[in-house]
Amino acid sequence: MRTRAALAAAALSVLAAAGCAGDSSPLPGRPTTSAGPSATATAAPADVSCNPRASLRPAGALPAPGRMPAGSYMAEIQKRGRLVLGTSQDTLLFSSRNPFTGKVEGFDVDMGRQIAQAIFGDPDKIQIKVIAYDKRVSSVLDSSVDIVADTMTANCARWKDVNFSSIYYDAGQKVLVSKDSKATSIDDLGGKKVCAAKGSTSYDNIGKRASKPIAVDRPGFGDCLVAFQQNEVDAISTDDTILVGLAAQDPYAKVVGLPFTKEPYGMAMPKEHEDFTRFVNAVLAKNRADGTWKATYERWLGDFGGAPRPPAAEYRD
Repeated sequence: MRTRAALAAAALSVLAAAGCAGDSSPLPGRPTTSAGPSATATAAPADVSCNPRASLRPAGALPAPGRMPAGSYMAEIQKRGRLVLGTSQDTLLFSSRNPFTGKVEGFDVDMGRQIAQAIFGDPDKIQIKVIAYDKRVSSVLDSSVDIVADTMTANCARWKDVNFSSIYYDAGQKVLVSKDSKATSIDDLGGKKVCAAKGSTSYDNIGKRASKPIAVDRPGFGDCLVAFQQNEVDAISTDDTILVGLAAQDPYAKVVGLPFTKEPYGMAMPKEHEDFTRFVNAVLAKNRADGTWKATYERWLGDFGGAPRPPAAEYRD
């Protein structure tokens, strides 16, 4: 039995400022599913109608910072004076609020700052808008953000609503359990309550396992950590990158097993602004080639080993 009330209280104090959820949930006007534990719900089959890793090819060389092409979406952003980035504030190492500076920072935030650098010549010309995970797609559609970088898996269902950049990080779903647990994978948790963010692909994937763990949703993965620490669930399952951050906040937890899914992260943008998608992909291509991606990895994730090769870009045109 875990007794970690102090840890749970600390996590709750962080969550008081952070609204977070998953984002395979339907857009407004589409059918919804009930929340909470579900031992019998059947996850919808994966949409395999596309290659989700393939984005739009860059259109030649990057323009000089501060000289965006007339009529382009980048020129609109330049005129406004800032890039609006949608992300979370409680995903440690990727996008979390620094308790000393109050700034949201991490690997995903740096991806956005690099786009601002390419547009303005200044990475600080960025407005970070904290959004719930289940608002990542809708925030792009309603133009409240220019781009989303938020541990967001590029998949065919989402491609129907937004454009994705080329893949900038490859993750995979694992499981977090108590250090005294004998479970070595999600398949050892049949009949056990496993938490994931509401509407997330992680929640969907739990329901697809043959061992039949009981999927439990919470507004966000920070909320899952609180539920885990209060013994309301037996485990948490999501991308390994997110679990590493959660485990760093709980000395009684461990991440186990091999990845049982592939979660390629892309930045989401409006479909009507293809020029912006091509521009972002040109920035990513430059950063893969000149070592910027590697330096970003080493800054945020270097404690977990040397930087791998960045994901190779794939294009659909």
